[in-house]
Amino acid sequence: MKPEIYHTLGRVVGRGFLLGEEEREHFRMLMRMCEKFTGCRVLTYCLMSNHFHILLEVTPVPEGGISDALLLERLGVFYGEAQVAAIAKEMEEAAAVRERGEFELPPLDEGGIPLTREEELAAGRREAAARVEEIRHRYTRRMHDLSWFMKSLLERFTKWFNGKHSRSGTLWEDRFKSVIVESGVAARTMAAYIDLNPVRAGMVSDPADYRWSGYGEAVGGGAKGNGKKARYGLILTVQNPETRDQIAMDSWKEVSRVYRRAMGLALVRKSG
Repeated sequence: MKPEIYHTLGRVVGRGFLLGEEEREHFRMLMRMCEKFTGCRVLTYCLMSNHFHILLEVTPVPEGGISDALLLERLGVFYGEAQVAAIAKEMEEAAAVRERGEFELPPLDEGGIPLTREEELAAGRREAAARVEEIRHRYTRRMHDLSWFMKSLLERFTKWFNGKHSRSGTLWEDRFKSVIVESGVAARTMAAYIDLNPVRAGMVSDPADYRWSGYGEAVGGGAKGNGKKARYGLILTVQNPETRDQIAMDSWKEVSRVYRRAMGLALVRKSG
């Protein structure tokens, strides 16, 4: 199963210019947290004062599924240590019941016929396994999913924004909009369109100078290693989708030159 790429767009209610520098920084922080939690990848983005664009790659669930270790690591993004430990304990206890065979079931099948001990154990293990999966599904259903990524991001940001500005109610116009984008040239073209937003708005002459965009963050370095994430997102966008996972981070300078050409910009010092 291949990843799917979406261009997502959201606008502030009433088209108000409500997103200042602090707000855009917080939005970006939450976006990166949602990226880590869900396993989706932000290829590029642009945060303006009254709307945002995100080019999001929704990756498939890893082959073999999401391991317990990976699940708990991702839960640590949004949940405290005590809560993650409680979830881990709940999963461990359910798994232990399954392994020990310590479960209670009626000694009759659905037709009222007595079960053999072997049938009781087999049925009990199925019930216990279902309980383990139920606990996992409570959280894994939010991963590798466009709607959950956006829901978590927008709801968390709205809660923070309303608390900061002593307001209530919705912050966004309707539901976010999303359009699926083909990988390759189409994705590269869409990424360039997104990163050129502040240039079209007359805010900067070079997208490298705009802090709250994928390209600007890639060039500027970003905080907490997010400059590398921004670069990697653009590397994935520019490179051949069939071989891109083999691309090393040291290819950034060449990718930047290709990307600037896609944006129709001269190759100047800021390209690397």
